[in-house]
Amino acid sequence: MSSTVRTRFAPSPTGYMHIGNLRTALYEYLISKSQNGKFILRIEDTDRNRLVQGAEEVIYRTLETVGLKYDEGPDIGGDYGPYRQSERKGNYLKYAEKLVSLGKAYYCFCEKSDEEEHASGHTDKCRNLSEEEVKKFLNEKKKFVIRQKMPKEGSTYFDDVVFGRVEIENKELEDQILIKSDGYPTYNFANVIDDYEMKITHVVRGSEYLSSTPKYNLLYEAFGWEIPTYVHLPLIMGKNEDGTTSKLSKRHGAVSFEDLLKKGYLPEAIINYIAFLGWCPDSNQEIFSLKELEKEFSAERISKSPSIFDYKKLDWFNAEYIRAKSKEEFLKLSLPYIQKVIKKESVNKEKIAELLQSRISVLEEIPEIIEFFETQPEYDTELFRNKKSKSTPETSLEILKSIENELETASSWDYETLHEILINFAVKNELKNAIVMWPVRIAVSGKTVTPGGAIEILEILGKEESLRRMQEAIKKLENK
Repeated sequence: MSSTVRTRFAPSPTGYMHIGNLRTALYEYLISKSQNGKFILRIEDTDRNRLVQGAEEVIYRTLETVGLKYDEGPDIGGDYGPYRQSERKGNYLKYAEKLVSLGKAYYCFCEKSDEEEHASGHTDKCRNLSEEEVKKFLNEKKKFVIRQKMPKEGSTYFDDVVFGRVEIENKELEDQILIKSDGYPTYNFANVIDDYEMKITHVVRGSEYLSSTPKYNLLYEAFGWEIPTYVHLPLIMGKNEDGTTSKLSKRHGAVSFEDLLKKGYLPEAIINYIAFLGWCPDSNQEIFSLKELEKEFSAERISKSPSIFDYKKLDWFNAEYIRAKSKEEFLKLSLPYIQKVIKKESVNKEKIAELLQSRISVLEEIPEIIEFFETQPEYDTELFRNKKSKSTPETSLEILKSIENELETASSWDYETLHEILINFAVKNELKNAIVMWPVRIAVSGKTVTPGGAIEILEILGKEESLRRMQEAIKKLENK
């Protein structure tokens, strides 16, 4: 086996990129890069019935977006290609036939109706066919599959980096199909052959494959090949409404990478978070760039316990990454969400972005938070009542009337000028700032919670719209 660490991400192009798939890709990438190794992309497209058009492009796009640059792959080539299993079809039959000659596999001519018997290990019908019978059926062009001949006694064990020594009774292993009737290899068989030919040293996959790993090892042993290092990853669980957990699925919300992007999570935040779904660093640090993860990661620190996908924790990571962006970067990210609801050219979208950056966790929150800038919602005059500022609808009416007059004559409409007008009004009338700011905020927004306070909202809305809304509020209070 190669002295260079070589890992492979081998997804099937059957749909979207699930968070579990992405975590596997990330860990494989980090295992190789932390040891100056090679990370390979291989497309496993032998299950022709499940292929989804465009799914392969999703794989390329996802890996590029998160920065998992592979060293070899279908689109860039390499020394051990081709890297698409359908293009390696001619390779697999010869290996299966070799196993037949070694007595480790056999031709099976059973009909599909016999599949259940095979799966349960309750049939030896084809397992014990004579050479003459096999030749006869082959000459008659009878449909066949090639099955692995499992030992019926004893046990098979292996060592896993995460789970330690794992032992499986051989009687639990069915005679799995290696070559299907259409000539294509099964996923399990193709994996082994390709891993050997591509000199893969570390096989990383979900813990659901623990019980089937002996099947792979028996194949390696039959050929006399060195067995790779296994790293089986813990399950990712989702929280159910009743407080229980179950394997992460669509019912737990957005579980594909692209769905998370659409909701406004940043790629680097997603990668940082999923790195912690089963692994922890040797420190209290939580924010890691991909380069930092490459240096810090160790497979020995992967936990065998299932991890919980927690949206609140993902929100925290995302908020940290949002706040770390420059103003220019955040404006570019937030502008599409701002423009969903803000159509007026007069509304300063840059100022809105500045208000939002420290106040949101996910970009998807933006439209609902800021829609009052475009259209003021209907509101009740009771919103002017606030215990903390000691505001009432009655005091608010008087304050708004006075402030409106002062704002009408404002020489300019910037933050500094507006701040001076409102603060000076409070000082002049011996009022606390809060009792002045509260009615202004309600009048121009119609909301008790807003990104930014009264002054920021006035500046963004502009003089004409701000005064119009204040006049509407005065009428509302006078007629209540």
